[in-house]
Amino acid sequence: MSDVRQHAEEIREQFSDHLEVTVEEVEQRLDNLVNEYRVPLEEARRSVVSHYLDEAGLDRDEIRTGGGGTEQVNVEDVDQDEMWLGLTAKIVDLWDPRSDAVGQVGLLGDETGRIKFTKWADSDLPELEEGKVYRFGNLVSDEYQGDYSVKLNRTTTVEELDEDIEVGDDTAEVEGALVDIQSGSGLIKRCPEENCTRVLQNGRCSEHGEVEGEFDLRIKGVLDDGREVHETIFNKEATEEFTGIGLEEAQDMAMDALDTTVVAEEMREKTLGKYYRVAGPTMGRYLLANDVEELGAPTDAEDVLIKARSM
Repeated sequence: MSDVRQHAEEIREQFSDHLEVTVEEVEQRLDNLVNEYRVPLEEARRSVVSHYLDEAGLDRDEIRTGGGGTEQVNVEDVDQDEMWLGLTAKIVDLWDPRSDAVGQVGLLGDETGRIKFTKWADSDLPELEEGKVYRFGNLVSDEYQGDYSVKLNRTTTVEELDEDIEVGDDTAEVEGALVDIQSGSGLIKRCPEENCTRVLQNGRCSEHGEVEGEFDLRIKGVLDDGREVHETIFNKEATEEFTGIGLEEAQDMAMDALDTTVVAEEMREKTLGKYYRVAGPTMGRYLLANDVEELGAPTDAEDVLIKARSM
């Protein structure tokens, strides 16, 4: 069976309770995007799914991908996009939503780690309280650049439990030289659509197509401790503190040069080759920089190891 046909059958199954659509019709849409317009298969699938979501008047969280039940898993087991699952977890932290469409957002965790959650405002679910433990059913996972999260939707079940959980600490600390600032760093634009923070590529969001993006700052850095490298992400606040370059200043720099890449270059000049202690939670393969401290020069042995790895 071809990959296009397999994806078509899966999409048809997703919408079988909502639309009268045949596998052949779905396959034709996918084939047209993939073979005529050379759209990557995964992006083509997202586009076709979005089309049928609009046609059915549904939100993405109201359809399943792959069918089956919602097996209870641990936080550390959430390692795929669009998994339907259950968790027993404690609400670790809550913060203010950035969108009216979001009812609550924060961190939940169990003995194996912590993960971000989002509860939609129209989900008609009870308010979650920090420090309390709940058994969740029908959560759906989401993935963005190796960072997994879970979403509570209209089908999610929530049961408060009279127990406590010792939440695992997934905070890591790394000391090393900043040996690279990767592409996609500096002054970037993110998709402005609600609940989408994807970075635009040539003015295009992989989910929503061509959009008028919103400026943001980010660094995707690589720290080398002499033994292994650690991919590290600095969000806007951490980037501003780390480099001393604010968002408004970065926009002015880009406007003066008519080139956004000058911002990343300036950041490289300020930070590359220096030694830092970085601490924060780990999300997928990334360390998210919450605390950054510049250090002095490393020991001779550490310096030799780092230079050898960079050659």
